[in-house]
Amino acid sequence: MGNTLSPAELRGAARCGEHTGNTSGLAPGFVQCNIVILPAAFAQNFLLFCQNNPKPCPLLAVSEAGHALLPSLGEIDIRSDVPAYHVFRHGKLVEEITDIGHLWQDDLVTFALGCSFSFEEALLADGLEIRNISQNSNVPMYRSNIDCTAAGPFRGKMVVSMRPFIASHAIRAIQVCTRFPAVHGAPVHLGDPGHIGIADLNTPDYGDAVTVAPNEVPLFWACGVTPQLALAQAGLPFAITHSPGCMLVTDLRSSQLAVL
Repeated sequence: MGNTLSPAELRGAARCGEHTGNTSGLAPGFVQCNIVILPAAFAQNFLLFCQNNPKPCPLLAVSEAGHALLPSLGEIDIRSDVPAYHVFRHGKLVEEITDIGHLWQDDLVTFALGCSFSFEEALLADGLEIRNISQNSNVPMYRSNIDCTAAGPFRGKMVVSMRPFIASHAIRAIQVCTRFPAVHGAPVHLGDPGHIGIADLNTPDYGDAVTVAPNEVPLFWACGVTPQLALAQAGLPFAITHSPGCMLVTDLRSSQLAVL
Protein backbone atom coordinates (compact mmCIF):
# COMPACT_ATOMS: atom_id res chain seq x y z
CA MET A 1 0.00 0.00 0.00
CA GLY A 2 1.69 3.21 -1.13
CA ASN A 3 1.75 6.35 0.95
CA THR A 4 0.31 8.51 -1.84
CA LEU A 5 -3.31 7.58 -1.20
CA SER A 6 -5.55 10.32 0.13
CA PRO A 7 -7.24 9.78 3.52
CA ALA A 8 -10.55 9.03 1.78
CA GLU A 9 -8.86 6.51 -0.53
CA LEU A 10 -7.11 4.86 2.40
CA ARG A 11 -10.37 4.61 4.35
CA GLY A 12 -11.98 3.15 1.23
CA ALA A 13 -9.23 0.54 1.06
CA ALA A 14 -9.87 -0.34 4.70
CA ARG A 15 -13.63 -0.45 4.10
CA CYS A 16 -13.33 -3.06 1.36
CA GLY A 17 -10.67 -5.07 3.19
CA GLU A 18 -7.86 -4.14 0.81
CA HIS A 19 -5.79 -2.53 3.58
CA THR A 20 -5.80 -4.26 6.98
CA GLY A 21 -2.34 -3.36 8.28
CA ASN A 22 -0.59 -0.52 10.09
CA THR A 23 -0.90 3.05 8.83
CA SER A 24 2.43 4.58 9.88
CA GLY A 25 3.78 6.73 7.05
CA LEU A 26 0.55 6.56 5.03
CA ALA A 27 -1.49 9.60 3.93
CA PRO A 28 1.26 12.04 4.96
CA GLY A 29 0.02 15.41 6.15
CA PHE A 30 -3.17 14.11 7.73
CA VAL A 31 -4.11 13.33 11.32
CA GLN A 32 -4.43 9.70 12.36
CA CYS A 33 -6.52 8.68 15.36
CA ASN A 34 -6.68 6.00 18.01
CA ILE A 35 -10.24 4.76 18.46
CA VAL A 36 -12.22 3.69 21.53
CA ILE A 37 -15.87 2.64 21.20
CA LEU A 38 -17.90 1.81 24.29
CA PRO A 39 -21.48 1.87 25.63
CA ALA A 40 -22.89 5.28 26.54
CA ALA A 41 -23.24 4.21 30.19
CA PHE A 42 -19.44 4.37 30.49
CA ALA A 43 -18.82 7.35 28.21
CA GLN A 44 -18.77 10.08 30.86
CA ASN A 45 -16.16 8.31 32.96
CA PHE A 46 -14.04 7.58 29.90
CA LEU A 47 -14.26 11.23 28.87
CA LEU A 48 -13.00 12.14 32.35
CA PHE A 49 -10.20 9.59 31.98
CA CYS A 50 -9.12 11.33 28.77
CA GLN A 51 -9.27 14.74 30.44
CA ASN A 52 -7.22 13.41 33.37
CA ASN A 53 -4.60 11.90 31.04
CA PRO A 54 -4.19 14.24 28.05
CA LYS A 55 -0.72 12.96 27.08
CA PRO A 56 -1.78 9.37 26.22
CA CYS A 57 -5.40 10.30 25.49
CA PRO A 58 -5.55 13.61 23.54
CA LEU A 59 -9.21 13.82 22.62
CA LEU A 60 -10.02 15.05 19.09
CA ALA A 61 -13.65 14.00 18.59
CA VAL A 62 -16.57 12.26 20.31
CA SER A 63 -19.64 10.90 18.54
CA GLU A 64 -23.23 11.00 19.65
CA ALA A 65 -24.52 7.72 21.04
CA GLY A 66 -25.37 5.28 18.26
CA HIS A 67 -23.89 7.48 15.52
CA ALA A 68 -21.26 5.77 13.38
CA LEU A 69 -20.15 9.03 11.76
CA LEU A 70 -17.44 11.50 12.80
CA PRO A 71 -18.22 14.50 10.55
CA SER A 72 -15.61 16.79 12.09
CA LEU A 73 -12.90 14.36 10.91
CA GLY A 74 -14.21 13.54 7.41
CA GLU A 75 -16.71 11.30 5.65
CA ILE A 76 -16.16 8.42 8.02
CA ASP A 77 -18.09 5.30 8.93
CA ILE A 78 -16.38 4.10 12.09
CA ARG A 79 -17.80 0.60 11.60
CA SER A 80 -15.59 -0.11 8.60
CA ASP A 81 -12.99 2.63 8.04
CA VAL A 82 -10.34 1.43 10.52
CA PRO A 83 -7.99 -1.21 9.02
CA ALA A 84 -8.37 -3.56 12.01
CA TYR A 85 -10.26 -3.55 15.32
CA HIS A 86 -9.83 -5.19 18.71
CA VAL A 87 -13.01 -6.43 20.41
CA PHE A 88 -13.07 -6.65 24.21
CA ARG A 89 -15.61 -8.51 26.35
CA HIS A 90 -15.44 -8.27 30.14
CA GLY A 91 -11.98 -6.77 29.89
CA LYS A 92 -10.55 -9.52 27.70
CA LEU A 93 -9.40 -9.15 24.10
CA VAL A 94 -11.49 -11.75 22.28
CA GLU A 95 -11.22 -10.93 18.61
CA GLU A 96 -9.38 -8.93 15.94
CA ILE A 97 -11.57 -8.13 12.94
CA THR A 98 -11.69 -5.69 10.01
CA ASP A 99 -15.37 -4.65 10.20
CA ILE A 100 -17.63 -4.13 13.23
CA GLY A 101 -20.93 -3.50 11.46
CA HIS A 102 -22.43 -6.72 12.83
CA LEU A 103 -21.48 -5.68 16.38
CA TRP A 104 -22.89 -2.16 16.23
CA GLN A 105 -25.34 -1.08 18.94
CA ASP A 106 -27.46 2.06 19.21
CA ASP A 107 -25.82 3.07 22.51
CA LEU A 108 -22.20 3.03 21.35
CA VAL A 109 -20.08 6.19 21.64
CA THR A 110 -16.87 6.65 19.63
CA PHE A 111 -13.84 8.53 20.96
CA ALA A 112 -11.12 9.59 18.50
CA LEU A 113 -7.76 10.29 20.14
CA GLY A 114 -4.66 11.87 18.60
CA CYS A 115 -1.88 9.53 17.43
CA SER A 116 1.89 9.92 17.27
CA PHE A 117 1.86 8.88 13.60
CA SER A 118 0.62 12.42 12.93
CA PHE A 119 3.80 14.07 14.22
CA GLU A 120 6.09 11.61 12.44
CA GLU A 121 5.60 13.64 9.28
CA ALA A 122 6.86 16.78 11.04
CA LEU A 123 9.94 14.89 12.18
CA LEU A 124 10.58 13.60 8.66
CA ALA A 125 10.16 17.11 7.25
CA ASP A 126 12.85 18.24 9.66
CA GLY A 127 15.24 15.67 8.21
CA LEU A 128 14.97 13.15 11.05
CA GLU A 129 14.80 9.43 10.39
CA ILE A 130 11.80 7.57 11.82
CA ARG A 131 13.12 4.07 12.34
CA ASN A 132 9.79 2.23 12.14
CA ILE A 133 9.11 3.92 8.78
CA SER A 134 12.60 3.33 7.34
CA GLN A 135 12.39 -0.32 8.43
CA ASN A 136 8.82 -0.65 7.12
CA SER A 137 7.48 -1.88 10.44
CA ASN A 138 4.92 -0.97 13.06
CA VAL A 139 6.18 1.36 15.79
CA PRO A 140 7.30 -0.50 18.95
CA MET A 141 5.00 0.07 21.94
CA TYR A 142 5.60 -0.92 25.56
CA ARG A 143 3.68 -1.08 28.81
CA SER A 144 5.43 1.28 31.22
CA ASN A 145 5.26 1.64 35.00
CA ILE A 146 3.83 5.18 34.69
CA ASP A 147 0.44 5.40 36.41
CA CYS A 148 -2.52 7.07 34.72
CA THR A 149 -4.95 9.14 36.75
CA ALA A 150 -8.06 7.04 37.36
CA ALA A 151 -11.65 8.01 36.47
CA GLY A 152 -14.45 5.72 37.60
CA PRO A 153 -13.52 2.18 36.54
CA PHE A 154 -10.78 3.37 34.16
CA ARG A 155 -7.22 3.14 35.47
CA GLY A 156 -3.91 1.50 34.62
CA LYS A 157 -0.37 2.05 33.35
CA MET A 158 0.64 4.21 30.40
CA VAL A 159 1.65 2.58 27.13
CA VAL A 160 4.53 4.34 25.37
CA SER A 161 5.83 4.26 21.80
CA MET A 162 9.59 4.43 21.13
CA ARG A 163 11.72 6.02 18.40
CA PRO A 164 15.54 6.15 18.64
CA PHE A 165 17.74 9.09 17.64
CA ILE A 166 21.32 10.26 18.07
CA ALA A 167 21.52 12.85 20.84
CA SER A 168 21.40 15.98 18.67
CA HIS A 169 18.43 14.62 16.72
CA ALA A 170 16.70 13.63 19.95
CA ILE A 171 16.84 17.24 21.12
CA ARG A 172 15.38 18.40 17.81
CA ALA A 173 12.65 15.75 17.95
CA ILE A 174 11.57 16.99 21.36
CA GLN A 175 11.43 20.57 20.06
CA VAL A 176 9.35 19.55 17.03
CA CYS A 177 6.88 17.37 18.91
CA THR A 178 6.28 19.94 21.63
CA ARG A 179 4.36 21.87 18.95
CA PHE A 180 1.82 19.04 18.65
CA PRO A 181 0.14 18.51 22.05
CA ALA A 182 -3.04 17.22 20.34
CA VAL A 183 -1.08 14.19 19.10
CA HIS A 184 0.85 13.33 22.30
CA GLY A 185 3.29 16.25 22.20
CA ALA A 186 6.77 15.93 23.67
CA PRO A 187 8.14 12.58 24.89
CA VAL A 188 7.44 11.47 28.46
CA HIS A 189 10.87 9.85 28.88
CA LEU A 190 14.23 9.47 27.18
CA GLY A 191 17.18 7.23 27.83
CA ASP A 192 17.24 4.15 30.09
CA PRO A 193 14.00 2.21 29.46
CA GLY A 194 14.38 0.48 32.82
CA HIS A 195 13.49 3.73 34.57
CA ILE A 196 9.93 3.39 33.26
CA GLY A 197 9.67 -0.36 33.75
CA ILE A 198 10.72 -1.59 30.29
CA ALA A 199 13.09 -4.54 30.56
CA ASP A 200 13.96 -5.14 26.91
CA LEU A 201 13.48 -2.87 23.88
CA ASN A 202 13.69 -5.92 21.62
CA THR A 203 10.42 -7.34 23.01
CA PRO A 204 7.70 -4.68 22.63
CA ASP A 205 4.25 -5.45 23.97
CA TYR A 206 2.73 -4.17 20.72
CA GLY A 207 4.16 -3.44 17.28
CA ASP A 208 7.60 -4.47 16.07
CA ALA A 209 11.10 -4.13 17.48
CA VAL A 210 13.35 -1.72 15.58
CA THR A 211 17.11 -1.33 15.49
CA VAL A 212 18.63 0.92 18.17
CA ALA A 213 22.29 1.73 17.53
CA PRO A 214 24.76 2.02 20.45
CA ASN A 215 25.08 5.79 19.90
CA GLU A 216 21.31 6.38 19.87
CA VAL A 217 18.95 7.52 22.62
CA PRO A 218 15.48 5.95 22.80
CA LEU A 219 12.69 8.52 23.11
CA PHE A 220 9.35 7.43 24.56
CA TRP A 221 6.03 9.09 23.79
CA ALA A 222 2.70 8.58 25.53
CA CYS A 223 0.69 6.22 23.33
CA GLY A 224 -2.99 5.92 22.44
CA VAL A 225 -2.94 2.18 23.14
CA THR A 226 -3.09 3.21 26.82
CA PRO A 227 -6.93 3.11 26.86
CA GLN A 228 -6.80 -0.57 25.90
CA LEU A 229 -5.15 -1.31 29.26
CA ALA A 230 -7.69 0.90 30.99
CA LEU A 231 -10.53 -0.96 29.27
CA ALA A 232 -9.09 -4.29 30.40
CA GLN A 233 -8.78 -2.97 33.96
CA ALA A 234 -12.36 -1.68 33.91
CA GLY A 235 -13.73 -5.03 32.73
CA LEU A 236 -16.45 -3.47 30.58
CA PRO A 237 -18.90 -6.02 29.21
CA PHE A 238 -18.20 -4.79 25.68
CA ALA A 239 -15.82 -2.35 24.00
CA ILE A 240 -13.99 -1.92 20.70
CA THR A 241 -10.71 -0.21 19.86
CA HIS A 242 -8.40 0.04 16.86
CA SER A 243 -5.79 -2.68 16.57
CA PRO A 244 -2.44 -1.14 17.66
CA GLY A 245 -0.84 0.62 14.69
CA CYS A 246 -3.98 0.36 12.55
CA MET A 247 -5.33 3.88 12.88
CA LEU A 248 -8.28 5.85 11.57
CA VAL A 249 -6.86 8.25 8.95
CA THR A 250 -8.84 11.51 8.93
CA ASP A 251 -9.24 14.50 6.63
CA LEU A 252 -7.86 16.81 9.33
CA ARG A 253 -4.46 18.21 8.36
CA SER A 254 -1.65 17.73 10.87
CA SER A 255 -0.64 21.36 10.41
CA GLN A 256 -4.00 22.41 11.88
CA LEU A 257 -2.94 20.91 15.22
CA ALA A 258 0.42 22.66 15.46
CA VAL A 259 0.91 25.15 18.29
CA LEU A 260 3.21 27.94 17.11
